[in-house]
Amino acid sequence: MDKKTQKKQTEMPEKGRILSKPRIFSGLTLILFSAVLALSFISYLMNWKADQSQAGTMLDKTIKSSNIFGKVGDWLGNIFIFESIGIASFIIAFLFLVVGTLILKKKIFKPWKTIGHSLFFICWLPIFMGALTKGQGVLGGVYGYQIMDYLNSIIGAVGLWTVLAASILLYFILEFNLRPSSIKSKLDKINENTIGKVKSMMPDSNDDFEADEELKEEAEEETESRVTVSEVSNTTSNNPINTIKEPEPVSVPKGFPEVPVSTDIETITTPNHTSFEIEPREVSQPVSLNLSSKPTVPVSSPEEAFDIRPSVPSPAVTTAPAQENIKFNVEVAPVIDVLDDSDKKSQELVEKHGLYDHKLDLANFQMPPVELLKDYGSEEISINKEELEENKNKIVGLLKNFNVGIAEIKATIGPTVTLYEIVPEAGIRVAAIKKLQDDIALNLSALGIRIIAPMPGKGTIGIEVPRKNPTMVSMRSVIASQKFQNTDMDLPVVFGKTISNEIFMADLSKMPHLLMAGATGQGKSVGINAILTSLLYKKHPSELKFVMVDPKKVELSLYSKIERHYLAKLPDAEEAIITDTNKVINTLNSLCIEMDTRYDLLKNAFCKNLKEYNKKFAERKLNPENGHRFLPYIVLVVDEFADLIMTAGKEVELPIARLAQLARAVGIHLIVATQRPSVNVITGMIKANFPARAAFRVISSVDSRTILDSPGADQLIGKGDMLYFNGNEILRLQCAFVDTPEVERLAEFIGEQKGYASAFLLPEFVSEDSTSTVGAFDPNEKDALFEEAARIIVSTQQGSTSMLQRQLKLGYNRAGRIMDQLEASGIVGGFNGAKAREVIISDLHSLEQFLEDLRS
Repeated sequence: MDKKTQKKQTEMPEKGRILSKPRIFSGLTLILFSAVLALSFISYLMNWKADQSQAGTMLDKTIKSSNIFGKVGDWLGNIFIFESIGIASFIIAFLFLVVGTLILKKKIFKPWKTIGHSLFFICWLPIFMGALTKGQGVLGGVYGYQIMDYLNSIIGAVGLWTVLAASILLYFILEFNLRPSSIKSKLDKINENTIGKVKSMMPDSNDDFEADEELKEEAEEETESRVTVSEVSNTTSNNPINTIKEPEPVSVPKGFPEVPVSTDIETITTPNHTSFEIEPREVSQPVSLNLSSKPTVPVSSPEEAFDIRPSVPSPAVTTAPAQENIKFNVEVAPVIDVLDDSDKKSQELVEKHGLYDHKLDLANFQMPPVELLKDYGSEEISINKEELEENKNKIVGLLKNFNVGIAEIKATIGPTVTLYEIVPEAGIRVAAIKKLQDDIALNLSALGIRIIAPMPGKGTIGIEVPRKNPTMVSMRSVIASQKFQNTDMDLPVVFGKTISNEIFMADLSKMPHLLMAGATGQGKSVGINAILTSLLYKKHPSELKFVMVDPKKVELSLYSKIERHYLAKLPDAEEAIITDTNKVINTLNSLCIEMDTRYDLLKNAFCKNLKEYNKKFAERKLNPENGHRFLPYIVLVVDEFADLIMTAGKEVELPIARLAQLARAVGIHLIVATQRPSVNVITGMIKANFPARAAFRVISSVDSRTILDSPGADQLIGKGDMLYFNGNEILRLQCAFVDTPEVERLAEFIGEQKGYASAFLLPEFVSEDSTSTVGAFDPNEKDALFEEAARIIVSTQQGSTSMLQRQLKLGYNRAGRIMDQLEASGIVGGFNGAKAREVIISDLHSLEQFLEDLRS
């Protein structure tokens, strides 16, 4: 017995011991379990509606299951298919089969490759089926539907299908190596195999030339020919040729001409007129001259090309110049510099000084840390299954009492409310469910039931039910999130979280203006603080300025500490936060002047928006000597708009409307809040230019329609519960909570750092109704009706421009100029909003003396 046989015999018992009984049992168990899973899934898909309703009735003996494996099969199908990944669950059953065969040491599949492919399709297939079925049925499962719905809301339907197609295409490219280079190499390999077959049909040679038309004709005529060549002795290039052997006959394939080869001739002329000159020299060692077919291009038959070339070059052979040896020079045309002088100069400045850094004045400014905000602990949503089951049964029972059948119901738990999505049976009208809103609220004993029928982009009807124990959404949790920290928005505003517990953000520069409304104590001021806090955490003082209007005088006063960093004001204003109505009007008009100035700068710079302009300025393409400067964003915040409308009326509404219409492109954005969203406060002109609206709880449905153009805000539960409308759909959000001490710490941290010399100064605005001294009045330029108007004003003790229009039958412009002259002369006081001006001269006798002094 040899050693090899002995080794095999000693190894066989060892292998038998490795495959032990536990290993066999485990492998067969996994294979059997994979079969049970597959059959349960198939049976579940055939009767999934019945199986789903029976999944939670494991211990109820009265209910019979239609699944092949009974209630266990129902439970497995519900867990893996409906609540997880849909038909991709069959891949899990397949993986159990793979693991079982591996344990039994039956390598039917490549383990790692199989697991990799399976994981890809477990992720891809549910999303594909969810998009294909649009969430109907169970083919995609809850995972596929949720991911599909999220991607659909972010990138749209076209983007979703593009991602799905690109991912599966990339998978096949990587799996089957479908890259262009690999395809080309495979084609080249096929081509080489074809050429190799052609070469095998040709005789060998060391000299080659391309066949022309004459060679083809001669090849057709001389079909039966042979050629003899002599075997020539050859050494290296240093050895001379001194021996020649007798020629031996060599056969040529059919269809090729005979080529006479002799050793005693001086020149051999080939059919394509290429001559080889051979000088007679002595040879010391014999070498052979072989005929071979080595075409330079792929050929389909041996007759198309036939080359003869020496395999060992000899210094005794000189060839005629061929076409391949023609000198070929390649010159690359120089790039023409089309930059004008200004572009060259800007490039030189950038190379010398670098890009303009607008943060250089406050280079050491530190952005506020997240630790300034209060940590309210864990904000994970707790799931109360009893509450969910109770509400589900009440909703289903109530709708059943009104003969409204439900085919499917699903619950989505949010921080404040739970959304129950129902799919009514065929033939049920949506209006029949919408009418039951009050009945559902009564049955659930809940405040703020809101029905969304139908839900946008879904084939379901939504019922929003407030939770008994809502979860707080703190400002710290949303500010510290990766979504906010890694955002590339120009003016990111984080509101809070959606019903699906996702952080909701919006770009104020894209809104471009925000209109907020809500009754007292419903979270409107906290919402404003949340917006301002998110902007302060993201933008440098050189990039953002606030114009704050606070008629209540207490809401925005916390931000006075950041005046030299973030606030803007008029040159003659003492405080940056505006509380006086007259100063509000001047500030709004000053913002209009700033807007017009910025538009002139953008026009001269050939830019469409502020972002393009600042980019050009940073690249030093704009000359500061021509008035160009880095332009920060300006955000106007009005805390109580209704009070301004009541006191100033049109004088506030017109500049607000003008800013809302035009200021977007130049980086001026508005945030207007009001407690009273009535039609005389939020007029049609204002609503038309504020596409983004945020509504907290309001008192009546009429107020909700005023702010959102639809009901719903009157059904909110307060404490930051809000609806956000961006022009397309209404989203229910839980606004992030930021307390007053948190805002104080944030303002102190910013205010303690080095700031600018003063607040950002707005352009000076000189009102036509501004108060002037008597010395500034020129009696020679007074109106012809000045004295008559003065007598009317003093006699009635009513300084009203409209009264002058009626009494003197004048137009508004002339009556306004006369009133300005009366104010400048000291007869009446300054403008007082909607009220009449104060009359300084009390009687006509005093007036006559005053007029006599003016004449002299």
